[in-house]
Amino acid sequence: MHRLMAGALALMLTVGLPTTSQALEGVTDFTLENGLDVVVIEDHRAPVVVHMLWYRAGAADETPGVSGIAHFLEHLLFKATDNMASGEFSRIVAENGGSDNAFTSQDYTAYFQRVAADRLGLMMQMEADRMRNLKLTEDDIATERDVILEERAQRTDSDPAALFREQMNAAAYLNHPYGTPVIGWRHEMEDLSREAALAYYQRFYAPNNAILVVAGDVTPEEVRRLAQEHYGPLAPTPDLAPRDRLDEPPQLAERRLRFEDARVAQPYVLRRYLAPERDPGDQKQAAALVYLAEILGGSGATSVLGRALQFDENIAVYAGAGYSSTSLDRTSFSLIVVPAQGVSLKDAEAALDREVAQFLETGIDAEQFDRIKFQIRAGETYALDDVMARAERYGSALTSGLTLEDVHAWPDVLQSITPDDVMAAARAVFDKRRAVTGWLVPEGGEEM
Repeated sequence: MHRLMAGALALMLTVGLPTTSQALEGVTDFTLENGLDVVVIEDHRAPVVVHMLWYRAGAADETPGVSGIAHFLEHLLFKATDNMASGEFSRIVAENGGSDNAFTSQDYTAYFQRVAADRLGLMMQMEADRMRNLKLTEDDIATERDVILEERAQRTDSDPAALFREQMNAAAYLNHPYGTPVIGWRHEMEDLSREAALAYYQRFYAPNNAILVVAGDVTPEEVRRLAQEHYGPLAPTPDLAPRDRLDEPPQLAERRLRFEDARVAQPYVLRRYLAPERDPGDQKQAAALVYLAEILGGSGATSVLGRALQFDENIAVYAGAGYSSTSLDRTSFSLIVVPAQGVSLKDAEAALDREVAQFLETGIDAEQFDRIKFQIRAGETYALDDVMARAERYGSALTSGLTLEDVHAWPDVLQSITPDDVMAAARAVFDKRRAVTGWLVPEGGEEM
């Protein structure tokens, strides 16, 4: 019965899912004379549009000593400009029946609006205005600095798991700025100034450092006309410096940490390995790691770690794996075990090591691999139904150093992966000299 179901699924996916070239129909790109890159994703099923402006600048591009300034500036961009009062941007979006927001990562900062298609020009007009015409007062700085400090208090300082992950991340990168949290270190956030915000703004917020992604009920001709009208007059920043970052040195020793907090209710073991990211023209190893994460920890009922530790031995209440492929520089591959009641972290970590070693020795179950390949193909196809998700896919990839050709090739690269590719990637990544193992424990909890 299992083989019959797998065969039926294979036939359904082979016949029913579009090819990559079919999936990419309706994607157009062009560049304005001032350097603004534009991607248009046509989707005429509903009269709505997503307008996203992505800057090739994130937390990892900050000057040392002003951590959090990228995220801080994201907040400040909702203040006044030469043509709008503070808060007017979001108010106008709401009055036009839309929604807006923004987000910051290590590699990019993005601003977006979702509105009726006939409001696209208005969105471009306002977004172009705040690209170059931001006005900041000392009152703005003081008020919004309190906001981001409270955000850190709520999301990080009050959550021992968040603090633990922050410490893990700092230990994972010996020299690279990925070791600094996006929101910033509190002691540096407290001193963020108007001068620091304007310096970051003037350095990075420019048409030749941005990517405009418009997805929805639009045509390339319409987007080109509107983009030229609203963004075209903006002058580019001359001599824009390349995104040079500190290199991570060869890592030669395993790192371990134990984070103790009285608020911890559920201890667990987390390990993070440095891992390769998707690179332009070279995405195969990253694609293999996507499979590895699914094989080891995608589903509790069917993954290697889930079956062994959660169901066969009852060692864990949860065991999983994670990998984020889209990153400008080296990313990470994670393994986690949350032990069952009465199981020590030492025993949980030993079980994790045992299962990883056994997997490296025995390899991949063929049926599981085929099932995951089908699921990945289906997931890539279903993602085409979400206009916002498609816009985010292009924006995050392009601001992380990939090209349109890489984005277009990614589904086919994923489908080209073999079990041998996955095992080769696993052997390359699973080196404890490039890993941090952490224990999150309650106060007075188990010693390493």
